[in-house]
Amino acid sequence: MGHSNDNPTPASASASAPAPAPAPAASSATSRRRFLVAAAALGGGIGLNLHLPSTAAADSRRTTAGTAATATVYIAGDSTAQTYRSGYHPQAGWGQTLPGFFTQNIMIANHAIGGRSSRSFIEQGRLAAIHQAIRPGDYLCVQFGHNDATVSNPDRYTSPADYKEYLRNDYIRATRARGATPIVVTPVSRRSFNASTGEFNVSFPAYVNAARAVAAEERAPLVDLSELSRVFLTKLGVEASKNIFLWLSAGQYPNFPNGIQDNTHFQLKGATEMSRLVARAVAGLGLPLSGEVISTRHRPSR
Repeated sequence: MGHSNDNPTPASASASAPAPAPAPAASSATSRRRFLVAAAALGGGIGLNLHLPSTAAADSRRTTAGTAATATVYIAGDSTAQTYRSGYHPQAGWGQTLPGFFTQNIMIANHAIGGRSSRSFIEQGRLAAIHQAIRPGDYLCVQFGHNDATVSNPDRYTSPADYKEYLRNDYIRATRARGATPIVVTPVSRRSFNASTGEFNVSFPAYVNAARAVAAEERAPLVDLSELSRVFLTKLGVEASKNIFLWLSAGQYPNFPNGIQDNTHFQLKGATEMSRLVARAVAGLGLPLSGEVISTRHRPSR
């Protein structure tokens, strides 16, 4: 069941954002990281003026109810987590629906954007933009892997070994250095299954294992969304899982007049269920944020 990692860029993505300064030729994650850290330190460098989706409310530190937020949860990730404008309805990412599972004390600043890997998210200055805004007591959820695995696309591909070190140094340690808490999220499952047993497969296992390993080594909180979503989908069933992913009939939605069969991205119902899994896992992490999770009991009908 093939798929493309060439994810659509929604209208909320910054097509007009200034192009990031090109990184110098580098043979390792370490040299790339040194360049990026130096550029950010200069001020006015890459990422400082990036227009990113879902950041305006976080900048004001106000909730939708107009009250001051006690903490902000930033999300760094790809199209499976990003927020989509109405022109893409019913397509949605789990970061888009996550706010419904937290109290009004928590702001969600969803910086996830389609087509990015752990490396390209850094190289385009997007992580620097988060790190400029993040404050002590905030959180950063990081989920990559889908695009890192695209060997055919050198702008995205990141080896599992480099992916692990980006998570360690840029997402975990650099976030902690700012007084915030990183939460590692393993890549959410695709609609890929064993046709004989109905058991859903582990998507991108090398990246899942790398994320688990670095979270353990760094003693970072882990949301194993890979396993949680795989178990959820297996219990739901192969046919019913179409209602989770972006499987739409022709004429069903104006934004997809010809229909679509997408085994990677979610429709709104599916995004909600994935964010429910994330919130439920966060509730069990023993963090101050855990106490801000609201009910996650509802289950979808088949």
